[in-house]
Amino acid sequence: MLKTETQGNKVSIKTGSKENAFGFQLLLDLYDCKPGTCDDLTLCYKFLDEIVTYLGMEKQAPPNIFRTPDERFPDKAGLSGWAPLVESSVVIHTLTPKNFISIDIYCCKEFDINKAKLFVRKFFSPKRMDDQYILRGLDYYKPA
Repeated sequence: MLKTETQGNKVSIKTGSKENAFGFQLLLDLYDCKPGTCDDLTLCYKFLDEIVTYLGMEKQAPPNIFRTPDERFPDKAGLSGWAPLVESSVVIHTLTPKNFISIDIYCCKEFDINKAKLFVRKFFSPKRMDDQYILRGLDYYKPA
């Protein structure tokens, strides 16, 4: 996995290994989701509530989910939600006008990314799903 470091205007890239990582983050972009799913408060809450258990993570509290007022922000109409975890968080943002969803799963213990992607596909039925997987905190365990 690649790691970037910024010093002034200079960006350097270095590799890291899972053994050195503090956290693991899966970023998903879902395009052309099943109509109605991006504006379904109950479905998105259920997603946040169930994916945590499905992936073997621990909730700190129940999920929170909010609706963006479409009258004020018509191009941003949708939902934003968060499930706080002992190990970090699961976040969802939906944009109803485009049937688009972005999901971030960040955990301080490694999880099965294929299992996560399968769960997401079953919930939202996207026609296309792009993913990125990032190792976080590659120097966290480095001796001081």
